[in-house]
Order: sequence, then C-alpha cells, then structure tokens
Amino acid sequence: MGNAVTHFEIVGADAEGLQSFYRDAFGWEMKPSIPGYAMALAGDGGIDGGVGTLPGPPRSHVTVYVDSDDPAADLARIESLGGTTVMPATAIPGGPTVALFADPEGHVVGLAKRPTR
Repeated sequence: MGNAVTHFEIVGADAEGLQSFYRDAFGWEMKPSIPGYAMALAGDGGIDGGVGTLPGPPRSHVTVYVDSDDPAADLARIESLGGTTVMPATAIPGGPTVALFADPEGHVVGLAKRPTR
C-alpha cells in the first residue's frame, strides 16, 4: 500500500481572513499554534492541516503532505527520479519532521513524519 496524504497547508497574506473563510466554509476548527498560523481540524475522519501565513516566499500556496517514515531517504529517492529538494528534512519542535520537494514539473509537495509520542 502507498503512502497516504496526511496533512495540508493553505497559506497566504491574510491569516485571519483565510482562517475565517475556511472555518465558515467548511466548519473546520482553527486551533492557534504559532503567530499567524492555526491548525485546521477537519473532524469526522478528515485530514487536518494548517492555515495562515509563513515567512518568506512563496507567500500564497497550497501544499499537501505525504506520510513518510524517513523524509531524508525519500528525498534522495525523489531526486533520483527527477525531483528536486525544496526544503531538507526539518524537525518542527513538538511536531512532525517535514520536507518539501518539487516534482519534475515543479509542483511542490511535502513529506511529513509524525512525531513519536
């Protein structure tokens, strides 16, 4: 069986506006996590994600994150298949280890290793 999509991220210039929009449009609970960013809790077995702003470019984007047991090893395999690393495996304090890659056509996709509890 393949790796599941386990997280999404929607970021732009107006964190509060985006959070309000998605909360009202879909009933997602917005749980603040860091300034300008909230975890979007979909409920009912849906995929949770994040909505807000992040420093640096690109300012507006949507990213899906694929489950990964070893983001660094997956990045190496992805590069061997013609993809490129956008962000190396990075541990988020209290959260997952994430990485970003671009596929051969330039689409940015994330990898996420859930934290061990």
